[in-house]
Amino acid sequence: MGPIEQADIWLFRLLNGHMAHPAVDDLMLFLTNAGLSVHLLFLAAAFMIVRRGKDGLAVLLLVAIAVGIADFTASGIMKPLFQRVRPCFALEGVRLLVSQSHSWSFASSHAANAAAVATTVWIFFRGGAPVDRAYVVLMIAYGLLVAFSRVYVGVHYPGDVLAGIAIGIVSASLVYTAAAWTVKHYVHGAAMRKTGTWP
Repeated sequence: MGPIEQADIWLFRLLNGHMAHPAVDDLMLFLTNAGLSVHLLFLAAAFMIVRRGKDGLAVLLLVAIAVGIADFTASGIMKPLFQRVRPCFALEGVRLLVSQSHSWSFASSHAANAAAVATTVWIFFRGGAPVDRAYVVLMIAYGLLVAFSRVYVGVHYPGDVLAGIAIGIVSASLVYTAAAWTVKHYVHGAAMRKTGTWP
């Protein structure tokens, strides 16, 4: 076992055991279970549409694409590739708060998906009005708490979560870059050719 893996296990035991408290359990279960907290995402989507109208729908589409790519990368590529056993099955004395199937641990798809959403929100709303910036802060905080909850409930190592966050950030950034390139070269280009202003 290398020093990085040892540090990952040490940090997992710190967050899952020593720093855990029953008063926080319900909040972590709420955050880690998408079925319980899904209404928060509906509110976040509604905010996009209210603030940006039709452009908000386009942002929602990019969010969906980014989440799809992040989820596939984490669950469809990384987990079968690394085949890391979850801490709740690999370690003794884990504080497991959820029912967990024997799927692989690295990387966390919950963290990847949450980071993809938060990154897309940051890209489109960070330069807006104070209410938009507050929205960005809330979505980033939500994403980080979802990621942390995966360690807290005992199903992921911190390294799994950090890798998931990186996957989500990269996925959202690539989707935005591709969308911006497409709009610039095809949508705006077509409009300029139609008006005769294309060089």
